[in-house]
Amino acid sequence: MADRPVDGEDLRRMPTGDLLRQLAEETSTLVRQEIALARAEMITKSKKAGLGLGELGGAGIAVLYALGALTACLIAALALLLPVWAAALVVAVAYGVLAAGLALAGRRQLEENVPPTLDKTEKTMKENVEWAKNRKR
Repeated sequence: MADRPVDGEDLRRMPTGDLLRQLAEETSTLVRQEIALARAEMITKSKKAGLGLGELGGAGIAVLYALGALTACLIAALALLLPVWAAALVVAVAYGVLAAGLALAGRRQLEENVPPTLDKTEKTMKENVEWAKNRKR
């Protein structure tokens, strides 16, 4: 690969077969590199989406434990001021607001990373096309 001509005059002197072989090698290398970049980008995006899903799951578990421990305590405390049914309703509404906040945070994380897009791959493909266009001159 080190014997490749670099200036236009050397390229004009090369046999067509050598030029085609060089083109095929460079194209093959470029395609392999683009596939590797796409794969790396998909892995990164998938990991971020997995984190968002994990956060949603963790939020659900945390809410269940917290609800179990605090519900009786809060209802009992509020029952000193309100009827028991009203105290239970106030606690349920507060938990609903908390759950909605956690769900919105998890949804935002998922929206940022799903569906995974290949931003870097798309950019380098455009650069490769521009490079190929300019190299023909």
